[in-house]
Amino acid sequence: MVYETFSPEETYEIGRRMGSEARPGLVITLDGDLGAGKTLFTKGFAEGLGITEPVSSPTFTILQEYEGGRMPLYHFDVYRIGDPAEMEEVGFDDYIYGDGATLIEWSELIEELIPEEAVRIVMERDAAKSEDYRRITITE
Repeated sequence: MVYETFSPEETYEIGRRMGSEARPGLVITLDGDLGAGKTLFTKGFAEGLGITEPVSSPTFTILQEYEGGRMPLYHFDVYRIGDPAEMEEVGFDDYIYGDGATLIEWSELIEELIPEEAVRIVMERDAAKSEDYRRITITE
């Protein structure tokens, strides 16, 4: 499935809709260049889960956990991971096989750890169309 968005609000809304339909154990990978909208999508997804606390990119902490919605949200940003084995230190398997939804930014860096059944999302910019344009490809 491919979506084209022309504003941050539209990208946010796709995340919100997916969050409202999410089930425990869902793993979503989010890949795309810096500024492609991965964290914006995650903010919408969190709202769809009913999470009201502010959502930010966990670039320096690797993981942000959000409670308070209808299920937990585990938000990984693995941009700074040097070796996929480092994910064991944060208990990665406990999260992706847990009772919440897991979103993983920059998942291509830990590809071998991603479950086969993960939903894959690639976000691409195209400034020739618009500064806010995003092509969002979702593969289930």
